[in-house]
Amino acid sequence: MKDAFGAPQSLLVLGGTSAIGLATARRMIARRTRTVHLAGRPSPALDASAASLRTLGAEVRTVAFDALDPGSHEELLGAVFAAGDVDAVLLAFGVLGDQARDESDPVAAARVAGTNYTGAVSAGLVCAGALQAQGHGSLVVLSSVAAERARRADFIYGSSKAGLDVFAQGLGDALYGTGVHVMVVRPGFVRSRATEGRPEEPFATTPEEVAGAIERGLRRRSETVWVPGALRMVTAAVRHVPRPLYRRLPV
Repeated sequence: MKDAFGAPQSLLVLGGTSAIGLATARRMIARRTRTVHLAGRPSPALDASAASLRTLGAEVRTVAFDALDPGSHEELLGAVFAAGDVDAVLLAFGVLGDQARDESDPVAAARVAGTNYTGAVSAGLVCAGALQAQGHGSLVVLSSVAAERARRADFIYGSSKAGLDVFAQGLGDALYGTGVHVMVVRPGFVRSRATEGRPEEPFATTPEEVAGAIERGLRRRSETVWVPGALRMVTAAVRHVPRPLYRRLPV
């Protein structure tokens, strides 16, 4: 359960080497989170991520998890919940892909969609069911501003996040009143290892800033969080730009 300060005592991060996931875990540990489960493909990077969080005083466990293997999700993630209640789940895994390459490589494009959408639907439903069974908890889903409208520069990635965003919204409605809270987080361009070498976009943010927004959103039990907040108004305007004009914009 959450402690007197409103922070979850236990956290499951799906995407255990995610920069945003780790920044969120660090922030939560500073606010008294005591148990962290890092789920990801077994690797030295996952082990190093766990070790770095242990130095902050938390009990950290690693969980073998592959977004592209939905058949294993129920057993592997179910075992996490069987070991004790989980107060918050952060669905933070995903891949950007390479738009130019993926347009001519359907298999690579399908891998982006399978990771960001299909794998997230499977893991999200497993965790939502477990949270509902225990009667409390929050599911935080990392979407993207790219989900708001198709862009020539990243429509394969954007389409996968759009599907995830709609799924998470619907799941939140389905779980309303059950004690389970679903929050969709829509960051803009995030400066991290995943975006190194890519041109920086307006309203760029950092993993730490996203983590802060997640923490505040959990305290307020928000349903949607934009990072930075100004993106809410910007995307509302862009959403209604006529398509012929939109094609000419540098987006």
